[in-house]
Amino acid sequence: RRVAEAEHEWRKMADHVQSLAQLEILCKQLYETTDTATRLQAEKALVEFTNSPDCLSRCQLLLERGSSSYSQLLAATCLTKLVSRTNNPLPLEQRTDIRNYVLNYLATRPKLANFVTQALIQLFARITKLGWFDCQKDEYVFRNVIADVTRFLQDSVEHCIIGVMILSQLTNEINQADTTHPLTKHRKIASSFRDTSLFDIFTLSCNLLKQASGKSLNLNDESQHGLLMQLLKLAHNCLNFDFIGTSTDEASDDLCTVQIPTSWRSAFLDSSTLQLFFDLYHSIPPSLSPLVLSCLVQIASVRRSLFNNAERAKFLSHLVDGVKRILENPQGLSDPNNYHEFCRLLARLKSNYQLGELVKVENYPEVIRLVANFTVTSLQHWEFAPNSVHYLLSLWQRLAASVPYVKATEPHMLETYTPEVTKAYITSRLESIHIILRDGLEDPLDDTGLVQQQLDQLSTIGRCEYEKTCALLVQLFDQSAQTYQELLQSANASAIDIAVQEGRLTWLVYIIGAVIGGRVSFASTDEQDSMDGELVCRVLQLMNLTDSRLSQAGNEKLELAMLSFFEQFRKIYIGDQVQKSSKLYRRLSEVLGLNDETMVLSVFIGKIITNLKFWGRCEPITSKTLQLLNDLSIGYSSVRKLVKLTAVQFMLNNHTSEHFSFLGINNQSNLSDMRCRTTFYTALGRLLMVDLGEDEDQFEQFMLPLTAAFETVAQMFNSNTFNEQDAKRTLVGLVRDLRGIAFAFNAKTSFMMLFDWIYPTYMPILQRVVELWYHDPACTTPILKLMAELVHNRSQRLQFDVSSPNGILLFRETSKMITTYGNRILTLGEVPKDQVYGLKLKGISICFSMLKAALSGNYVNFGVFRLYGDDALDNALQTFIKLLLSIPHSDLLDYPKLSQSYYSLLEVLTQDHMNFIASLEPHVIMYILSSISEGLTALDTMVCTGCCSSLDHIVTYLFKQLSRSTKKRTTPLSQECDRFLHIMQQHPDMIQQMLSTVLNIIIFEDCRNQWSMSRPLLGLILLNEKYFADLRNSIVNAQPPEKQQAMHLCFENLMEGIERNLLTKNRDRFTQNLSVFRREVNDSMKNLAYGVNSSDMMS
Repeated sequence: RRVAEAEHEWRKMADHVQSLAQLEILCKQLYETTDTATRLQAEKALVEFTNSPDCLSRCQLLLERGSSSYSQLLAATCLTKLVSRTNNPLPLEQRTDIRNYVLNYLATRPKLANFVTQALIQLFARITKLGWFDCQKDEYVFRNVIADVTRFLQDSVEHCIIGVMILSQLTNEINQADTTHPLTKHRKIASSFRDTSLFDIFTLSCNLLKQASGKSLNLNDESQHGLLMQLLKLAHNCLNFDFIGTSTDEASDDLCTVQIPTSWRSAFLDSSTLQLFFDLYHSIPPSLSPLVLSCLVQIASVRRSLFNNAERAKFLSHLVDGVKRILENPQGLSDPNNYHEFCRLLARLKSNYQLGELVKVENYPEVIRLVANFTVTSLQHWEFAPNSVHYLLSLWQRLAASVPYVKATEPHMLETYTPEVTKAYITSRLESIHIILRDGLEDPLDDTGLVQQQLDQLSTIGRCEYEKTCALLVQLFDQSAQTYQELLQSANASAIDIAVQEGRLTWLVYIIGAVIGGRVSFASTDEQDSMDGELVCRVLQLMNLTDSRLSQAGNEKLELAMLSFFEQFRKIYIGDQVQKSSKLYRRLSEVLGLNDETMVLSVFIGKIITNLKFWGRCEPITSKTLQLLNDLSIGYSSVRKLVKLTAVQFMLNNHTSEHFSFLGINNQSNLSDMRCRTTFYTALGRLLMVDLGEDEDQFEQFMLPLTAAFETVAQMFNSNTFNEQDAKRTLVGLVRDLRGIAFAFNAKTSFMMLFDWIYPTYMPILQRVVELWYHDPACTTPILKLMAELVHNRSQRLQFDVSSPNGILLFRETSKMITTYGNRILTLGEVPKDQVYGLKLKGISICFSMLKAALSGNYVNFGVFRLYGDDALDNALQTFIKLLLSIPHSDLLDYPKLSQSYYSLLEVLTQDHMNFIASLEPHVIMYILSSISEGLTALDTMVCTGCCSSLDHIVTYLFKQLSRSTKKRTTPLSQECDRFLHIMQQHPDMIQQMLSTVLNIIIFEDCRNQWSMSRPLLGLILLNEKYFADLRNSIVNAQPPEKQQAMHLCFENLMEGIERNLLTKNRDRFTQNLSVFRREVNDSMKNLAYGVNSSDMMS
């Protein structure tokens, strides 16, 4: 028997060894092979390994005995997945063991491959974060991190690096919210970590940096270089921590105030912290100094309220001295990363301090001179680090914008230096053209977003000392325009010379548009307006020249610059708010004979028609031109002046493809390019409405081209032999045109003409198309959008006469379209993840919007459908449920448009059709409730508010039905009410969880819609009084002992004077109590060091 046992043990070990060997081969295949099939095969096998029950023990074996770094990496990543899972989490003992094992493993093997160390530290950080509130014998098991790391810091340099990396990774891990755990739990851990450990970690990193900079560092020694780098990363992670849970996205670099806790004051009042980083910058190699500058950027952005005025002035003076020292020794700035971070540091000087404070700094005149010279030099070297220019311009923009407000007596000297910056920007852009064309470099003008951003900044900078800006622009413009004209007239001009002048003129037109757009009404004088006039005249003269040559040649970039100029000109000088006596018009009248706004508008329309005629195939120009037409058609007075122009009457009578090529169907490469047609017809619709009144003949006349197009499509469908591509193009163009008109017709008389034109004649064609081509979103999306527009009661335009059944007929069509599309789109089967929105979810989202618009439009009495046995309403609602159940929960919140349309529809359904919701199957009700529960914590305030409102309607319904069922009433509850109550009583946890979520958001989070949150809360409390009492006690008990009484009192006051009903008066009282409650709770928490280890109820 013994032999058999020994054999069994031996076989087991052999199996382990063999499976280890197999795992190592798989790891090699996963990380090294170039053959995709092999890698996918390996990936599949390893996923099975991760999900196997003995994964934990085999990972340990891999770490102990694995011969390759890849197998150690696999073990570390698998363990990280195991400790992170939310369902069936590992028990506390196991997690403690893994944590201690990892620390020992790292301590005994300091020379592991870099990526393995990284993965193990990640595992340690994840365990620590997720177990932050885990207790054993009244001690938090995972919080003694600093003590654990001290062991590493007292050992060799390699150990030291690992210790610092552990702290750095942990700070990073705790700072990042992950999607698998609720945000409330993340914020609780982050706040607690901030209050208990972060300052100690930051102090430690500064002390180690001081030690390092005190020693004569041998930075050629790779390990010492590595240690310094990790220390700087650690300091940066501490300063970059999201202290109060506000930065949900990393992109918004401009809003930066670092919300340092008050308890950190000592570190910043002591100038040695600031001095340490400036000293480090000068003493370490350029490969590391960008990290030092990143830390300085954060230190410079410390919230203003951390200091009093005297302390702030002292801090700022040290900061400015440091900046001055860098500018006086600029050799380090030749490194692009250093340069970029330094530009960010300069921008922070003005975003966080006022001009009035800066001018009082001792060396201000010298510093502003150095900064101006640095900016001018940077702008002149336009090809070096173009992405950093943004920060320099933003500094000068903020400085220039503050000039009118500065109260200090000390001179700011900006009138001397700002024109130098303006001049450097303008001349450097013009000089770049020649080099870009000569060397075939990338043209900055191609990046319209970047150009627009820089021009916005320049518009403020250029208005400072505006006379100088204008004089420079006039001089440069005249020079280029004259050369350009001479070149065009000369027979042997080279194409490159013409291109250079066109490039220069393009920049000048953009810049002129920008500085005109920078006009601020209260700060501008008559002289400045007449200077604007000088600039406008020149651009319009140039336009006349280039337009006269369009039949031979045109320059797309120059045309886009013109459109940008027209947009700015329209914004400032055209419209209802503009002073017509402006000096600008006097100048236009003297030079170009344009005497008033009507004549200027005719120049606009002339340009718009010219562009549509000659640039119909150029999408960017067409869409920007139509946007300009659309903007002009919005203003009350300008639209009335426009209608009187013959050119506009021409457009209203001739909107066909022979006059406007973009309306044709043959030159379109694909269907989605027709979007601009909607914009065109919106503008035409507005222009038509000015004088339309009740004139049906004029409407019929206007609609002739569209009528002809619809008849063509109808014939195609009747004949059954047609070119599918042509039919689709004609139809999509037509539907986009109609949606533009429908959007513009927001008055009852005009909209009714459109309604009678489309229904019943052409509606069947649209239904037929949805039936035929449901799988092609390029066709169905425009049709569904048109339908959603037609049922939208915009400005109460859908008011049918008492004797008209049109409201009900329109809803029947809506229901039919939703049902046709919905039932067919569900037959698509599996759609790849990257196409699911385009092919399926987008259409479903529009159907939800359409149904919402119809249900909330107030022009249909929905009670009559069931009364007369009409199933239109039921069909639409049943289709909604089918569509909803085909969408996973995560998708509902991942796609913003889908979540907005779903939650706003749900709000209407819970408000007006609660009987329908109550009659649904239990699993559907649970699906809807859990979607509300998830939506309560959504980042989008609209979604969150919609959820509160829906939840309020459901809770109110429940409360009413329960109150009824307890009263002795003769009318028994309807069957669905009874079932609904039964379902809710079976699943109390759902409603209870929402109560806890809402309360958590109100107490512990930055609640942006407190009023909405308060509405369902009262109902939730009244339905779950016992649960609420437990919740209250757990929150009170989680406070420090000296705070518990105050917290208890807050809860007492919350329910003070509240009765057990949901009448409006009672609700309003509760809402008032709640805002007092929230204020008191917040005050009580602020008095703790900074924030609170908020209750553990959500963990």
